[in-house]
Amino acid sequence: MVEHSSFFRFHNPLLTIIVLQAFKAASVTVPTSNCYVLDNSSRIVDFTNWTGHSFEYSATPDLVVQFCKDVETRSQTGYVDFGRYDKLSYFVAGSGQVDFVQGYYNGDLVKCEQSYDLMGRTSQVNIICGSCLNGQCKGGACICNVTYESTCRVLVELTIPCENPGPRVFKGFTVGFNPRTWEIVYNGMTQLGFEKPQHDFSFGTEQTRVVLYMTAIASLSTLVQKPIVKVFPDKGLEVRLSGSVASGKPPTTLSPTMLIMDWRCEKAHDTPYAVNVTFPVQGYEPIQFILTKTCEFRQDREADTTRGWAIFGVLSCIFAVSSLVFCCGGFIYKTRVQHLHGIDALPGTTLLSACLETVSGGRQIYARAEDLNSAFASEASWERPPLSTQGTMRQNDRKYGAI
Repeated sequence: MVEHSSFFRFHNPLLTIIVLQAFKAASVTVPTSNCYVLDNSSRIVDFTNWTGHSFEYSATPDLVVQFCKDVETRSQTGYVDFGRYDKLSYFVAGSGQVDFVQGYYNGDLVKCEQSYDLMGRTSQVNIICGSCLNGQCKGGACICNVTYESTCRVLVELTIPCENPGPRVFKGFTVGFNPRTWEIVYNGMTQLGFEKPQHDFSFGTEQTRVVLYMTAIASLSTLVQKPIVKVFPDKGLEVRLSGSVASGKPPTTLSPTMLIMDWRCEKAHDTPYAVNVTFPVQGYEPIQFILTKTCEFRQDREADTTRGWAIFGVLSCIFAVSSLVFCCGGFIYKTRVQHLHGIDALPGTTLLSACLETVSGGRQIYARAEDLNSAFASEASWERPPLSTQGTMRQNDRKYGAI
């Protein structure tokens, strides 16, 4: 087992490159950080390189924006936190001259105890790709303007060179192992761990079936086409698809559809098989993810495993029917031809009696009918005294008993 693991770790990078070259279809993978956004055309814009970058605005007090981290004011009295950025923060496409909008929440609560949901101090950062509207910081990255709506909320206008938009994402599409979950695909983006072959995410040899659940926005669900499955290496693993997705039923958020994958190891392999599942989407980048399957030994078909039991059942039925016909025929023959009745008319009774007599050491266990008749006759003759004896007794009674 250790040799197998070390072999896979040694060949894992090479295997990943080969698999990704074999599966040339483009897929949208979630960025490595949560500092990204989808623009108004559903294209992904990644700001990971700007994560933690500080933008300062000199005023009284000074304001500092640590991009995708937090917003705070700095003065001689100390720092005041105006919100933090996390996975659930507000980062969406803007409108008008504002390209994107970020929300920072759960800042300092002092003197902001009456804030909504006790979020404390909050801030909103309006991101402009290019130059500030007031003409400052042309072609650079800086804070254009700061506006305090109250002591608990601040608006920040920030300009930054935006990255080139990435592929178009099919928003709202999810794939998971349970209804309405998204372990594999979330919001149209393949999650980390399923974008390439991963040994830690491999399914075992004994698991012959995997059920996946898909959801999508109802108004766009008809754009999703039937899945396409490719296996690498292309021989050694049999994959069969079934379920509502394989039949072409579009998924929705209210009624998730299922994709049932039955796979069987036809040939053992040192490294896991890579199963690429692709959902073509009209007008968008395809949804693509990779599942891995280990095959430590060869698995037989279900038909081969059940064929023996089927043959055994058929033979058992034939034996039962033939035994019943033989018993009925033998019983009728003995009652009509041999004029036997009762247990003597059952087929095999004589053979069973002989076997029992042999096992018992020669003592007859089962008494035949003619033996019983002779026994009754001998008993009757033994109990009944002879006529001559009776006459003699009577004469003697007269001789010695007469008065």
